[in-house]
Amino acid sequence: MAPPKFMGLTGRPLSLAVSTVATTGFLLFGYDQGVMSGIITDPAFNDLFTATKGNSTMQGFVTAIYEIGCLFGAILILGLGDFLGRRRAIMMGGSIMILGVIIQVTAEKNSTPLAQFIIGRVITGVGNGINTSTIPTYQAECSKTSNRGLLICIEGGVIAFGTLIAYWTDYGASYGPPSLTWRFPIAFQIIFALVLAIPTYWLPESPRWLLTRGRDAEGTTVIAALRGLEINAKETVLQRQIILDSIAASGYSDRKGTPLRACFTGGKTQHFRRMMLGVSSQFMQQVGGCNAVIYYFPILFEESIHQSHEISLLLGGVNMIVYAMFATVSWFIIERAGRRKLFLWGTVGQGLSMVLVFSCLIPGTEAAAKGAAVGLFTYIASFGATWLPLPWLYPAEINPIKTRAKANALSTCSNWLFNFLIVMITPILIDHIQWGTYLFFAILNACFLPVIYLWYPETKQRSLEEIDIIFAKGFADRQLGNGLGIEDGVEGGEVRGDLRHRKGLWRGDRYVHAAMELRFLSDEEVEVEQRRYGLVATGNEIVETHGGEDVVGKEA
Repeated sequence: MAPPKFMGLTGRPLSLAVSTVATTGFLLFGYDQGVMSGIITDPAFNDLFTATKGNSTMQGFVTAIYEIGCLFGAILILGLGDFLGRRRAIMMGGSIMILGVIIQVTAEKNSTPLAQFIIGRVITGVGNGINTSTIPTYQAECSKTSNRGLLICIEGGVIAFGTLIAYWTDYGASYGPPSLTWRFPIAFQIIFALVLAIPTYWLPESPRWLLTRGRDAEGTTVIAALRGLEINAKETVLQRQIILDSIAASGYSDRKGTPLRACFTGGKTQHFRRMMLGVSSQFMQQVGGCNAVIYYFPILFEESIHQSHEISLLLGGVNMIVYAMFATVSWFIIERAGRRKLFLWGTVGQGLSMVLVFSCLIPGTEAAAKGAAVGLFTYIASFGATWLPLPWLYPAEINPIKTRAKANALSTCSNWLFNFLIVMITPILIDHIQWGTYLFFAILNACFLPVIYLWYPETKQRSLEEIDIIFAKGFADRQLGNGLGIEDGVEGGEVRGDLRHRKGLWRGDRYVHAAMELRFLSDEEVEVEQRRYGLVATGNEIVETHGGEDVVGKEA
């Protein structure tokens, strides 16, 4: 029997098709993120939308209202993501973005153009919020352990390429007729949305989502197709069983959807801790200052470094080339350096860059301001190589299968909420406290370091099911360290031996150390460890979740 096919593809070519469509979604995200930077202060745009002319608050609002739409999209997936599935959500997100773009570019002077433009921005944002909440989960659930980090980092990295395309499209359109200068750059993103929405119809659904819905035959077919194996092959059957065991460990295996309260439970599965890791990574990405640089780079050059609009646009385009180049760095080192090191290195690079910027702006001289320009370039290089892709990868892999869709949507809500805040206040901060804006971001980056060091476990080269075991091991170690005993299924002698050399560690460290100590496991060993830590009950036992703790009991 030949391996099953989708779009006439199986194995590596099919996985490549999934990755191509997923990557296009984030290319569109990056384009939409950068397109307003060269438009918001353009004379033709300001003449039509007169409220934005010389008004930093209104400029911030028109730019940032898009993030509110994105937040609504993420909330929509929070409620409907498990029902829709990954494919239908992506197709819906792309279609909504096309509708929003059409509303924006058809704004005319003889009506209420600003209101229409804002409505279009919000609708486009809703589509993007749906996509960014769904695509990383879809990619993670369709990928092999060996290349999951690379593929999602490529997704995150192409955000920079989308922003690069947007900047240079803005720059080229600025030399066209007045109506073209802003309509064409906004309309151009329809091409990306079509490439995202149409091919997704023929791609496979996430095998893990299918299995959570009780559609075992379809899930098995997709597993076989993605791996280029026959449906009855030993590896196909083993992968299906590992996923089913992981679903059972969640305590919600008999339900068609995961209740939101599941994200706030503890026990062996540590749903709440894992959800907060993803949420915090997206929060730190935004308040670290990235969009203060990406959205407003030309404005920063005009207002803080006193360059002309044309030169500021040109330098913004050059900065985006640097951004895109460094965004590829993570592709080559993500599975070598790991997530923790890249988070830490990126935070140090961003913080020092902000120190350079505010230090060079204090004297107020043109010569010193050139040093600030260097700081903006080094900031975007550090961000592109680390903090750009990592907060999209980490929530998609750190959360367990049953809460992954909702936890990832919550982390994306965090992204868009604080994205809106930063985009809204940046022009106001620059107007009122000038160089203090960059001091503010430097201090925030310094605060990230202890959080990452103390609470972010390493997940490189781990299967999604191995990550479940890491948290179960950390929970068991913590219980033992507190003198509360060992959970059912854990061999106390072995775990007690693991803890001898690290007495006195406080709770926040248990999961980080569990990730360091747990050896890399084969598929067969994953099944053994799942049972050892009580993630999968043996015989006729069932796993349930009560009051935030996982409980193993007997069937009646």
